[in-house]
Amino acid sequence: MFVFSMHKNALRAAMVVLSLAATAARADQTDAAVFDISIRGFSAATLSISGAVTGQHYEASGFLKSSGLLGFLKKIRYDAAASGSLSDGRFVPARYKEKADTGKRQSESVMAYKGGVPQVKSYTPPRPPQTGDIDPATQGGTVDPLTALYAVLRDVPVAEACSLKVFLFDGRRRSQVVLTAPKAEGERITCRGEYRRLEGFSDKDMAEKSRFPFTLTYQAAGSGMVHVSEISMDTLYGKGRMIRR
Repeated sequence: MFVFSMHKNALRAAMVVLSLAATAARADQTDAAVFDISIRGFSAATLSISGAVTGQHYEASGFLKSSGLLGFLKKIRYDAAASGSLSDGRFVPARYKEKADTGKRQSESVMAYKGGVPQVKSYTPPRPPQTGDIDPATQGGTVDPLTALYAVLRDVPVAEACSLKVFLFDGRRRSQVVLTAPKAEGERITCRGEYRRLEGFSDKDMAEKSRFPFTLTYQAAGSGMVHVSEISMDTLYGKGRMIRR
């Protein structure tokens, strides 16, 4: 049980104790979750994500599939895997692979990393160069899309809730995800979040929408850890929600 009505200093002390108690869990941890995604109240997709941290090595996999009304109108699939190292809360990918189907276009891509710098090993079908393309060699310190998703959705110690900032590079575009402003509400913790397009997006994309605010909610997961139970977000198609099963 979280007791958030205690005195401010006592709360800080409790968070330190919980953080120390969770050290073993952080060193070796497994995560698995399924989220139902809806837009404007209508079922849109299902996201399954799993991962494991062993020592300083992590592996993650994710699968997104359209469902409900969206699945009837358009078949969308995203299947990805990533691996790399995790030290002091910092993810450094080593390899990323994805298969995507937007309903209009199917693609496969592989990225490898050398010294934290992404290298696009393959992209099928080939994509001709476009104005505004980003040189992968300039994207050191970024993470792939799945690693970013795992960083957001994995279980974390209560003291680390709502404390995340990662830069993404998907082989073409650079973006950012930030979690801030933890707020205790009974046994829940809520965060302010934002996904922001930064570089490599078309002028049309940037004019359409460049910032996507969201609210993330954690609930107690035992042993001083919390897990994501819900995300409410702005999308290009209206208000969306991700609910953990």
